[in-house]
Amino acid sequence: MTVNRRLAATATQPLPALQLTGSRGKILKAALKLFAERGYAGASVRDVAAAAGVKPATIYVHYPSKEHILAELCRIGHEEQYSLVRTAVLGNGADPRSQIVAYVRAHVGFHTSYPMLAVVSNAELHVLGEELGSATFLLRRQSEGLLSDIIKLGIDQGVFHVPNAWLATAAIGGMGIRVAYWFSPDYHVTAEEVADGYAEFALRILEAGHAKRPPSSASGRNPGKAS
Repeated sequence: MTVNRRLAATATQPLPALQLTGSRGKILKAALKLFAERGYAGASVRDVAAAAGVKPATIYVHYPSKEHILAELCRIGHEEQYSLVRTAVLGNGADPRSQIVAYVRAHVGFHTSYPMLAVVSNAELHVLGEELGSATFLLRRQSEGLLSDIIKLGIDQGVFHVPNAWLATAAIGGMGIRVAYWFSPDYHVTAEEVADGYAEFALRILEAGHAKRPPSSASGRNPGKAS
């Protein structure tokens, strides 16, 4: 609960800007904050209406049920994430090393930019049935498939060396998802630094041979301390 309240308090950009207009935008923003703070099961339609400053009847004009609100939030989250990683990969040539760095930086960037949306669209996805969740499930498979294809390409080219491509895909994707749960400027690390660091971690997981090694790996000293 504490982590999710922090997310709600520090997220300056809860949703992509195009999703925040009119009554519908108020409802989505209010529901997102409540679902992040309390979980989907802990917030009622009346709670969402009160937080949005509208009557419950107004919500039903836009959404037939609370699950429909969650379905839209999950779709928005996965759509934004997939758009970001796909655009990044397509703009970085055919080298699997460049592609994996682009994917991870964009993946992590989504989770630092929209932490509440990332948490809700991942943690509450299990609530959705096949019909309401179909668009989101497809986007999730496409994003995972893109990451998997990059890793397989790198293995085929002899650039990446891992015993199990699926486990590497799960590890790299999963560590990016967790960023939304802890990232805060209070840690004195920028979103760009986190994205760069995680891209390096991904290269190390894949044993790409081109990840920058910190000085301490050669000298045995902590680079953050004076000699």
